[in-house]
Amino acid sequence: METFLIRALQLIMSLSLLVIIHEGGHFLFARLFKVRVEKFCLFFDPWFTLFKFKPKKSETEYAVGWLPLGGYVKIAGMIDESMDTEQMKQPEQPWEFRSKPAWQRLLIMVGGVLFNFLLALFIYSMILFAWGDQYIKVQEAPLGMDFNETAKSVGFKDGDILLSADGVPFERYDGDMLSQIADAREVSVLRNGAKASVYIPEDFMQRLLVDSVRFASYRFPYVVDSVMVNSPAAQAGILPGDSIIALNGTPISFSDFKEMMAERKKNEAALLNGSIDPRLITLTYVRGGVENTLSMRVDSAYLMGVTACVLTDRLLPMVKKEYAFLESFPAGISLGVKTLEGYVGNMKYLFSKEGAKQLGGFGTIGSIFPATWDWHQFWYMTAFLSIILAFMNILPIPALDGGHVLFLFYEMIARRKPSDKFMEYAQMTGMILLFGLLIWANFNDILRFFF
Repeated sequence: METFLIRALQLIMSLSLLVIIHEGGHFLFARLFKVRVEKFCLFFDPWFTLFKFKPKKSETEYAVGWLPLGGYVKIAGMIDESMDTEQMKQPEQPWEFRSKPAWQRLLIMVGGVLFNFLLALFIYSMILFAWGDQYIKVQEAPLGMDFNETAKSVGFKDGDILLSADGVPFERYDGDMLSQIADAREVSVLRNGAKASVYIPEDFMQRLLVDSVRFASYRFPYVVDSVMVNSPAAQAGILPGDSIIALNGTPISFSDFKEMMAERKKNEAALLNGSIDPRLITLTYVRGGVENTLSMRVDSAYLMGVTACVLTDRLLPMVKKEYAFLESFPAGISLGVKTLEGYVGNMKYLFSKEGAKQLGGFGTIGSIFPATWDWHQFWYMTAFLSIILAFMNILPIPALDGGHVLFLFYEMIARRKPSDKFMEYAQMTGMILLFGLLIWANFNDILRFFF
């Protein structure tokens, strides 16, 4: 329950900020061109609002709605989410949206998208300034990667060190690298000290989308963090800082050790029938750069009585870079543009059968936030969502900003406006489409939760 509340709070805070910034973009451009804004509402407010006020001598009412699906500014003289068509039947007024030149209306419409994108660039810049950038250089991961079953089916093997895709070297394991692999014909890996090739099928990404397990994860060495008093490990002489590199002569990672011990426990009866003590193991470990071997007998739960180190920067080679205040801005802009390019590139998978099943609603969005409060991750996810919001809103779908932009371009080219009736029907069609997508996305969340 605590995890749910933490994630829900982060989601509400993030969406609130993004909606305010987005609608603030429309609001500021509207006021710049002296267009009246009748209402500024955080979240939607069908039937009633949670809170509202109107400052003296202000034309704008500010409100908080109860339905957290977005927000809106009601701009005089246009057909928008409010579907106020009665106003459009009245004579045109100089303070209305419809009375302004097309280029001004265009800027008002793209203001929200522009502000969301600028917000993302600013947040990325401040993240780099405050925390810097650090990542594991994938080519230098000493034990390579563990791969899911789909990856293994095309030729990857646990322990492979990823080198390059179609000759382009890998740097870090992230969404861009996964797209690089999915779009490649050949991936080069280092396997048992020798270079090998894995050939990627065209439908690889679609097959990965079906998986509930990520494509790969780093193989961590088994480094002992602490040893319990009177435990089998303590009696055998294991000390904190020891790095366990082999079990019964087989080189291992931390995940290998857990799997092999689980297998011995599962086959306990068969091993005993073969006169083999399944709880007796031989460990090879490194202490102070010197390799040693010892034998020990684990307890009845097949545990040694140690805790493993979980600090990534102590286990794998990390690349760390810090940014001065002015340096952070070009780096943040580069990161924001790269994130947008990656997101746009992955949109093609949304139109596949597997991609449509992966479409998620508020549950999926909330799950990307960490289960414990982490300001670094909160701001990183907020910047990412701001990129998504900017891109999705500029799509040429009626009821979105991109739909209004599309009709404005038509007006500028054809030298005539679409009729109010056409705009009314287009807005209704777009809203039906968007609500349909919203229902489908959240229905997917429900299916994933139960099944």
